[in-house]
Amino acid sequence: MQVSHPVYDVVVVGGGINGVGVAVDAVGRGLSVFLCEKDDLASHTSSASSKLIHGGLRYLEHKEFRLVREALAEREILLAKAPHIIRPLRFIMPHQPHLRPAWLIRTGLFFYDHLGKREKLAGSKHITFDAATSPLKAEITQGFEYSDCAVDDARLVVLNAIQAREQGAHIATQTRCTSAYRENGLWVIDLENTQGRYTVQAKALVNAAGPWVAQFIQQNLKQKSPYGLRLIQGSHIVVPKIYAGDKAFILQNDDHRIVFAIPYLDQYTLIGTTDHEYQGDLNKVTITQPEMDYLLDVYNDHFKHQLGPQDILYTYSGVRSLCDDESDNPSAITRDYTLALSQEQDAPLLSVFGGKLTTYRKLAESALTHLQPFFPTMKKPWTEKALLPGAENLVSVELLIQQLIQAVQDVSVQLASRWAHAYGSRVWIFLNNISMLHELGQDFRHGLYAQEVDYLVNQEWAITSSDILWRRSKLGLEFTETEIQALDEYLLELHKRRAMSAVA
Repeated sequence: MQVSHPVYDVVVVGGGINGVGVAVDAVGRGLSVFLCEKDDLASHTSSASSKLIHGGLRYLEHKEFRLVREALAEREILLAKAPHIIRPLRFIMPHQPHLRPAWLIRTGLFFYDHLGKREKLAGSKHITFDAATSPLKAEITQGFEYSDCAVDDARLVVLNAIQAREQGAHIATQTRCTSAYRENGLWVIDLENTQGRYTVQAKALVNAAGPWVAQFIQQNLKQKSPYGLRLIQGSHIVVPKIYAGDKAFILQNDDHRIVFAIPYLDQYTLIGTTDHEYQGDLNKVTITQPEMDYLLDVYNDHFKHQLGPQDILYTYSGVRSLCDDESDNPSAITRDYTLALSQEQDAPLLSVFGGKLTTYRKLAESALTHLQPFFPTMKKPWTEKALLPGAENLVSVELLIQQLIQAVQDVSVQLASRWAHAYGSRVWIFLNNISMLHELGQDFRHGLYAQEVDYLVNQEWAITSSDILWRRSKLGLEFTETEIQALDEYLLELHKRRAMSAVA
C-alpha cells in the first residue's frame, strides 16, 4: 500500500470538460492542482455530445438569454483558442410553417446574430430551396441559414488536460476517489487505481463528476446534495453520408424539439440528439429502440432519401446532468450551470451542476471566482487569450496540411488532414522529423501507425484501444475486430515495457 499525503490547493474530481476546465484555469493562476478521473478523460458525457460549439438557438425559446449570450461570445473565443479542432459550420433550418412562424424564427436569428460578440462567423439569412437539387422533400421550399461551430469534443478535453499538466497540474486517469472528508481545515481524499490506494490532501475540493455529482456528495462525502439533479439521456446515430456539401441541418419536430443532421468525418452524417429522463446505470448508457425510431422519423420527415434501421452504422449515448428546475419537459430544463459552494473549517467544497461544452471556460472562471476568498494571492483570469496545445504557431490548418504532404512522402491528403485537425502544430512532435510513412513503425491500418500510438500513450493518457480509436483519433468506425485485436496486443506489450522501465 502506497502511503503519501501531499497537500494541493485544489483537487478536482472528474475528467470531463468542466473538470479539466477548472484544473487548467486554477493551475494557471498559481494554485497547485490534482485532478482524478475514474476512467479515461472525456469517457462519458463529454465525448457523447453533438460535437458543437454553439450558442443554443433553441434556448432562446426558454428565455435563457444569459446562457445564450455567454455561449455566443465563447464561440469566437474558442475558435481562436483551438482553430485546429474547432471550425465554423453553417446550419440550414428548413421552414415548417405549422411549427414556428417565419417571423418568430427571424426574430430568434436576429437575437442570435447580435446577442454575443460576432467577428469571425457570418450572420443569418433567409434561403430558398431548388426542388431539383435540394436533399429536402419538395414541399420544403424555404428556410434559414446561420453560423455555429463544430468541435472534436473529446480532444477539447484532452487538450485542456495537456495544458493543465504543462502548467504544473497532476492529472491522474483511471483513478477513483473512494471517499473524502474534512480534517484539521483540509480535505483528506482517498484514491484508488490499479497500483493500489493512496491519499492526498487539499485546501479545496471541486466536484466536477458530471452525472455522478450528486451521488458523489451523498455516497463518497456522506453529505446531502444542495440541489436535485435531472439526468437526461441524449443519443445519436451515425449513418453513411446522406447529402452533398459541408453544411448541417437543424430539423424542427412536432414536439417542438430539434434534431441535428451534421456532416461527420467526411463520409458520415451524425443525427441527434434525444432528450429523456435516465434512471439506469451511468456506466452503461446505450441508445433505446424508441430513440432510434425517433431520430429516423425526424430525419425521414425532412429528406428525400429515406433511412431505415439497417442504415445505422454506430450509435452513442450520454447523460447530461442538469440542475433540477422542476420542468415537466426534459427539453426545457435549463442547460445553464449552477455552482454550489459549501464551506466548513475553511475547507470549501465546490460542486458543479449542469453546464455545456461551449461554456466550460466561463464555468471554470466562475468556479475560481467562488474560490477566490480562500486563495487571496490567486492570479487573475488568463484562459481567454491562451491558445490550446496545437494552436501555437498555427497559421492555418490548410497550410499545415500542405506542409505535412510536402514533409512526409506518400502521406495522403486524408491522413495529413486528420493529423492537422487532431494535433495542430504539435503533429511535428510525434512525426519527429520522419520523411516516409514506413518510418512511423507498425501500420495498424487506416492511417494509424505505431509512432502516433506511442505518442497518445506517452503524452495523452491513452491506455486502451477504445481510448485511441473513439476519443483520440475517431478511427473506431474504420477498424475491424481483427485490426482492433492487433492494436490491443501492441498496447499490451507497450504497457509491459513501460512498467518494466519504471521499475528499472
